[in-house]
Order: sequence, then structure tokens, then C-alpha cells
Amino acid sequence: MEEKVLQLKKLIAESNYIVFFGGAGVSTESGIPDFRSKDGLYHQKYKYPPEMILSHSFFINNPKEFFEFYKDKMNCLKYKPNITHIKLAQLEKMGKLKAIITQNIDGLHQKAGSKNVLELHGSILRNYCMKCHKFYKAEDVFKSANLPKCSCGGIIKPDVVLYEEPLNEQILNNAIIAIQKADLLIVAGTSLTVYPACGLINYFKGKNIVLINKSKTNYDEKADLVINERLGEIFGSI
Repeated sequence: MEEKVLQLKKLIAESNYIVFFGGAGVSTESGIPDFRSKDGLYHQKYKYPPEMILSHSFFINNPKEFFEFYKDKMNCLKYKPNITHIKLAQLEKMGKLKAIITQNIDGLHQKAGSKNVLELHGSILRNYCMKCHKFYKAEDVFKSANLPKCSCGGIIKPDVVLYEEPLNEQILNNAIIAIQKADLLIVAGTSLTVYPACGLINYFKGKNIVLINKSKTNYDEKADLVINERLGEIFGSI
């Protein structure tokens, strides 16, 4: 592993336009559970499958059950950035890292100080009334009794992309542009199985792709450097 960390350091030193693309594994070391691992949300037992609960149609038809799950399992407010978030913020401050593309909705990159964060799946920190579009903080939703409702009577919806909902086109386009400009793409903490997010790698035209993930992915053969270790261990060594 030591040799691979040295390779990564060298690639970072030689690059001027780094883009980081991360998934749930970036935040698990902050204590936030992921979805697809053996201990993840999708392998726990609920009245309804989590994939169903986190769908647009379920939210519309069963808002009470949706928010019971959402408040219980999606509240990330107590968690703090880990070493990976912190190191990425430092790389951005140095002018090396130009964009972070994340599938996470926890806002930890911003808490660590990163500015250019493209949130493919939205954020729990932004919430809007479905009727009048008034903005609400995450605390307003998580502390609400029963259904979180606006002063106008409308239901407040978290600005997260649910199943059956499209990604934000502008954010997706900005992610594609960033990847096309990158000379180094670091992909970390993601199994690369969720579409269309995982397809973003195909837009990379730069020099090197680095994949950092505890388990193998179907994209490993496309990478110039593959590191199957914990992110905290790798970024803590940079």
C-alpha cells in the first residue's frame, strides 16, 4: 500500500486540474451508514423496502411513512467531516482540486470547507415547500412533529433526488464539464453501480484515473491506479 500512496502523491503533485468523484464510502468513516454494504440501509428490515420508501411515488402517496424513515435514517446533522473531507478541502485551497462530484447528501464536504461541490443527489440541508417553494433548514424538517409543513400548509420536501426523479441537469452538466477538463480523476468510496452517476467516468479524457475503494469495481481495468483500502488510511497519508 505504501508504494501506491507514493504513486498517488506523485500524480497529485504533477496534476493541475484534479476532480474528485465520491460516493457513500467517503462518509462512512464519519459514522454515516452506506446503502449497499452488508450492514447498509438496504439490508435492514423495515415495513417497506428502503428502495421503495425513497421513491418519488412513495413520497407522494405515503408522506407520513416516508418521513418516519427519513427522520430516523437520513439525519446526518450530528456527523462531522473526516480526514478525507478535510484533505480534499486543503487540496482545493491549494488550487489543485477544481471540483468535488458527490453522490452523498450529507453536506460534509462543505462543512470541511470545500466550495465547488456538485451534489448529484441533492442535500438534506436544503428543503422546500412543494406549494410556495419557501426554503427551510434541515433542522426544521428533522424536528417537526409528524409531517413537516410550511406556514402556507404545503408539505416540505427535502431537496434530495428520490428514485424515479431525474438528476438536476445543470449539476450533471457541470459535473461532465469538470471531468472533461480534468487531468487527474480520483474516484473513491463508490461501487460505481448507480446510474447515471457511474457513467460520468466515460467523459474523462485526461491523463490518469485513480480508483480508491475497499472492494473491486467493474471500472478497475479503466484505472491507472487502483487502491483497495480505507479512504481515511489513504488520505491520512497524503
